Amino acid sequence: MPDDPAFDVVIAGGGMVGASLAVALAALPLRVLVVEARPPTDAAQPSYDDRATAVSESSRRILEGIGCWARLADRAAPIRAVHVSERGAFGATRLRAADHDLESFGYVLENRVIGQALWEGIEAAGDLAAWAPATVVGLEQGEGQIDVLIDRGDAAPATVSAKLLVAADGAGSPVRTMAGIAHQVRDYGQSAVIANVTPAVDPAGTAFERFTPSGPLAVLPLTERRATIVWTLSPEHAAAQAEQSDAGFLAALQAAFGYRLGVFRKVGRRARYPLSLVQSQAWHAGRVVLVGNAAHGIHPVAGQGFNLGLRDVAVLAELVARGGDPGASELLEEYAEWREEDRARTVRDTDGLVQLFTSDFAPLRAGRRLGLVGLDLLPAARAAVARRGMGLGGRLPRLALGRPLAP
Repeated sequence: MPDDPAFDVVIAGGGMVGASLAVALAALPLRVLVVEARPPTDAAQPSYDDRATAVSESSRRILEGIGCWARLADRAAPIRAVHVSERGAFGATRLRAADHDLESFGYVLENRVIGQALWEGIEAAGDLAAWAPATVVGLEQGEGQIDVLIDRGDAAPATVSAKLLVAADGAGSPVRTMAGIAHQVRDYGQSAVIANVTPAVDPAGTAFERFTPSGPLAVLPLTERRATIVWTLSPEHAAAQAEQSDAGFLAALQAAFGYRLGVFRKVGRRARYPLSLVQSQAWHAGRVVLVGNAAHGIHPVAGQGFNLGLRDVAVLAELVARGGDPGASELLEEYAEWREEDRARTVRDTDGLVQLFTSDFAPLRAGRRLGLVGLDLLPAARAAVARRGMGLGGRLPRLALGRPLAP
């Protein structure tokens, strides 16, 4: 039997997606517990590392709806234009927010800034319980509840009961495994090198996606005249670039990107991550439900990973806000059906980009170059691409539409 009070919802994982869900649910009359493996101030926590995240317009609305955007706005670099090109080829696509009567397509924020704002939201919500460091190490499905065994580190282990256990514990999700939910992994045979850089020319609101023979290179604007890069390379090349001197790295980056931002003058700490496509074969099992990377880990080429996970959060919170049992099978099945369409579309788009721009097949090379020219010439096509990138396609939850969580 549980030796701690019962909760309505236990969230395994307090990274950006799990913390967002916790803050969203804080607006409801629910007892919520967040279980996070690392202290929120730990630099090893993924929400506090050197990476940056592109926050789409729909994600900005969600963060605003849960009361966190005000903590982020001053640190957010707007994306007012997107420039897509292929090295050594004619043709480019230029998307401008002003052409769509928008201030921006989205914003770029450092992960640690987002993580800090979300944990401030958790701390500000008096009804939220947060255990960190702590880890879910076992579960037992029961009639009308799920019992969750939690390792609290130096504190005594605890078993708590809940109506719903949310797995927000990443692509390697232990909770997903405990729940018996199978998943598929496809290794892209690539790694991403991540770093913040200072170019001679301020990116000034322009994001660049440059497809090179060695892999896609994204250069996104940050505040303070900086940019963040996500450079996709072979594992061997990524290891070499991550470990070589700053001067050598900047020279290689310059050769790959060119001089649209002048000379790259400075680079911060570099990190590299292997890239794979991870998809769960189900969204829920019993009273366990998946959100974020536990359900889908995608390639960073289009910058949609966090945005996809945040839409998981907004949909689940909206369904729970209707009232009743948050772990009811009907609710979780509706969540799964709603989210599967978005996941399938986003994975298809992202995976298609990876395959298209990494292929050496001559007809594909010609087609992608003509496609870049065509997009630049056809306003309707550009508008469709922009809308998808802003996370405004398909069926959207209330928060993504700028509406309150509950009617």
